Amino acid sequence: MTEDSSPARSLRERLGEERLGKALSELLESPLFTGALGRAFDAREKAAQAQMLALGALNLPSAADIERLTRRVRSVSQRLEAIEEGVERLDSSQLAAQRGPAELEARLAEIEQQLGSLTGRLDTLLTRLNIDHEYIVVEGVDHNAGQYYAKLGPKAFELHRKAFESLKDQP
Repeated sequence: MTEDSSPARSLRERLGEERLGKALSELLESPLFTGALGRAFDAREKAAQAQMLALGALNLPSAADIERLTRRVRSVSQRLEAIEEGVERLDSSQLAAQRGPAELEARLAEIEQQLGSLTGRLDTLLTRLNIDHEYIVVEGVDHNAGQYYAKLGPKAFELHRKAFESLKDQP
């Protein structure tokens, strides 16, 4: 019951707070009242135990049993989700491994084609801007700097020298 409920309020108004406090204090000191209160709590506990026994005899779960089962189901569910995620990752990595080489080669060819297109566009742009440049396609190099220098030799350094000299004249 709340403190503002009407029976408590009317009792407090009739007796006054001081007298009400004194009456409650005397009531709690009374062995008859404390004994009755203790027996009421004991009866409540025995009723709860009887209820648990009756539920057990009827093979019905208690609220505590249901709560424990709910926690267990949540735990199993979380573990199952983690296992499912692991299986999905494993499946996707196996699929990637099976498709791997052929798909990778196709993707690399696509990237090479895009690089060629971009290089052509860069050449066009530099020409429009009247910027001296020289673009050389070196077959078999595949954008590998080591292969580029090995195939072109001293000519590669000459190309770089020309490019840097042209930059000196610009502001």
